[in-house]
Amino acid sequence: MTFLIVIVLLLAVMWVLIIRPQKRRQLQQQEIVSTLAEGDEVLTAGGIYGTVRGLDEDSITLEIAPGTNIRVARRAIAGKVEPEEPDEELEDAVDEPHEETVDAAEESASVEPNRR
Repeated sequence: MTFLIVIVLLLAVMWVLIIRPQKRRQLQQQEIVSTLAEGDEVLTAGGIYGTVRGLDEDSITLEIAPGTNIRVARRAIAGKVEPEEPDEELEDAVDEPHEETVDAAEESASVEPNRR
């Protein structure tokens, strides 16, 4: 009887740790693919970035370079690439001049050569 309880507990743990998260990822993937539109930038499972130029029932036409189109299966789309928003702190840092704290000449003068 205890053996049966152990088996049931192991199956329940496997369902919680493996099957349930996998189904959640599949639903997210289906949602991403179903909401694609022309002009969206995507990443394929093979690591190719491209812009959606055409949508069919089972395939998507991607432009990977100007004038270079490829056709991939819908299920090969790994995700949608969101446009990056510029970081305000980085923009401020670029606008301000940088002051060097150590002059290169001083740094090289303070280093002694190795002696054997």
